[in-house]
Amino acid sequence: MALISSLPFDAATFLILFARIGAVLMVLPVFSDNSVPMQIRLIGALGFTAGLYGLLGHKVVPAIDGGTLRPMLIVSEMLVGIAMGSIVRILFSAASMAGALISLQTGLSSVLLPDPSIGAQSTVLSRFITVAATVTCLSIQVHHLWILSMVRSYTLFPVGGFPPAEDFARLAIQVTGQAMVLAVGLAAPLLIYGIVFNVALGMAARMAPAIQVFFITQPLNILLGLGLFAVTIGGMLRVFAEAMGNFVQSGWSF
Repeated sequence: MALISSLPFDAATFLILFARIGAVLMVLPVFSDNSVPMQIRLIGALGFTAGLYGLLGHKVVPAIDGGTLRPMLIVSEMLVGIAMGSIVRILFSAASMAGALISLQTGLSSVLLPDPSIGAQSTVLSRFITVAATVTCLSIQVHHLWILSMVRSYTLFPVGGFPPAEDFARLAIQVTGQAMVLAVGLAAPLLIYGIVFNVALGMAARMAPAIQVFFITQPLNILLGLGLFAVTIGGMLRVFAEAMGNFVQSGWSF
């Protein structure tokens, strides 16, 4: 009888936990890709909530006992979850931006593929780096840090209060700038290569203006660019994974 009488309270607690955790997973990189069916994402969110219920259930009890309207609790929890997932997703987009820069330097910017992570088309190298960065982050268990951030968020943002919009907006702007800096840093070897190669072609074109230098050397540009990309891709992925891990471990600061 005691179990049955407490069932509505336990269901409300589970639903409020699911609102934040599910919102995070709906926006978080990897888990929110369009290539992952919605049913799988929903089952994953329910599984995460069930797994964390014993650890976080007591965090919700004060808000329910305090008399706060449950629809307001659900809305505020969803806003916190969406904000947290969006911050991580912005930083993760550095891999895609680096791939776009590399494609521009190697002459492959017109080779496009559907990209489920953004719901649009992206260059083939951008998609390759995004998939490689995903595998790298999962292999070194960066996603465990994402889960740890969800757990710690209940201490930073207690249930029952709306997220600090000003702080999240300031953090989003800062993370956007850092993502661009990280993307340029990842693509730096190819950017330097592109500058040197195009300057050399410009000088050659001035010496022999009758020859279509840029057209003739395009295959060479692709070959050299892909060769340099193959040499540096390992270091790019390591730097990206370390930056992602350090960002989460340092409490979302740089």
